[in-house]
Amino acid sequence: MLASALSGRLGLPLLSFVLEKLVIGCAVAMAVALQSEFRRFLEQLGRGEFRQLFQPDRLAIPKSDSVIDEIVEAVKELSKNRIGALLIVETTGPIDERDFSVPGVKLNAEVSKELIQTIFQPKTLLHDGATLIRGSRIISSGIILPLSGRTASRQLGTRHRAAMGITERIENCICVVVSEETGSISLAERGTLNRPLTIRKLKESLEALLSPIVDREAVAPGLLSFVRQIGGKTRALVSRLLRLPSTASRDKK
Repeated sequence: MLASALSGRLGLPLLSFVLEKLVIGCAVAMAVALQSEFRRFLEQLGRGEFRQLFQPDRLAIPKSDSVIDEIVEAVKELSKNRIGALLIVETTGPIDERDFSVPGVKLNAEVSKELIQTIFQPKTLLHDGATLIRGSRIISSGIILPLSGRTASRQLGTRHRAAMGITERIENCICVVVSEETGSISLAERGTLNRPLTIRKLKESLEALLSPIVDREAVAPGLLSFVRQIGGKTRALVSRLLRLPSTASRDKK
């Protein structure tokens, strides 16, 4: 913008025009590239969480096995009592909740076997939907998921087809399903349903899939992280644009 203003004062209208359009193009490109970060930032700002915006990100630490233990113990009890359940567990990054048919009810609570079992009790209002787990937090419950369009076995219910459907659409999550009819345990990954699983096999699978995961912030990145992301992507975009003329000239030669 400064270069555009200077070129205008120096009587270089063509250069001023090019720089002005370049600034507009960069702004549009940044808005597209950072749309998810902008959305999370505005959501956190709208909730009035001003203090968290200025807190630095927590250090990335290996995900605690206690979270897996809480999930496994809850599934064990649900399976024993033949209580249907559907858990969505994020793996490599946050899920865009626009991929859900209905986003559910926000909880943002610590993962515990007691809470998971309570959510899926038949008389609770949230038991029919899925529950989203991010890191060590239960983000929301009562989520309605899109069903898989593939032909499935008649033995599979709505929860199984929902688990297949969401993992077909999104690669950075897995789903744990407990059958209401039989109490059998299933694990969905990338549209594939592995069933039936023993409790031991479920724990081994979760450890293999989730051990590399780090505990990220549950709701949105801090303001400092947000600014760093904008700065890094802006520098990359500008450097790419500045290399274009030299690349074109080399191609002509």
